[in-house]
Amino acid sequence: MKKPLSVLIVILLSSIAFGQERRVVSTIDSTQTPELVLIQELTVKAPVDVVWKAYTTKEGWESWAVPLAEVDLKVGGRIRSNYNKNGKIGDSTTIVTHIINYVPNRLLTLQAEITDNFPEFMKEDAEDFYNVIYFDALDNGDTHIKSFGIGYKNTPKYLALMNYFIPANEKTLMNLIAYLEREED
Repeated sequence: MKKPLSVLIVILLSSIAFGQERRVVSTIDSTQTPELVLIQELTVKAPVDVVWKAYTTKEGWESWAVPLAEVDLKVGGRIRSNYNKNGKIGDSTTIVTHIINYVPNRLLTLQAEITDNFPEFMKEDAEDFYNVIYFDALDNGDTHIKSFGIGYKNTPKYLALMNYFIPANEKTLMNLIAYLEREED
């Protein structure tokens, strides 16, 4: 009988990245199913309400994640974003992320809308992709963020895709840290 694989990969780079301590930790967790969960976590030196606003407002998104964003924070709402600073919300490069549910300052569940810009193999699994993000206020005033990317499959195509998303997400989360910690100074 095959042992369940609890941790497939732990991304451990050097303890120093770009002149600072490694702040984002990424792991890939699997269960006894063929699905993988990308877990990314970090602690930021900012209060949870400030971190929450970074994730749930237009100003927040445009300060660390994308140059263009619209946020309709409600169950059934959506976040529309565009990485193209010369584009516009609603054009073919707009990414639509649906807000499935949330608990203010604690939990945010998102589901990406898979468009023509995504690989064909992802389109077949579109209803499986979620991002569940937990926000934990720490006693010292910092906030711990733990993000679960759900819906990846344990196949070579998905593993290659994760090899792209892990460093891209880590870079974006480092932008979040830089934005929030600069704001708090």
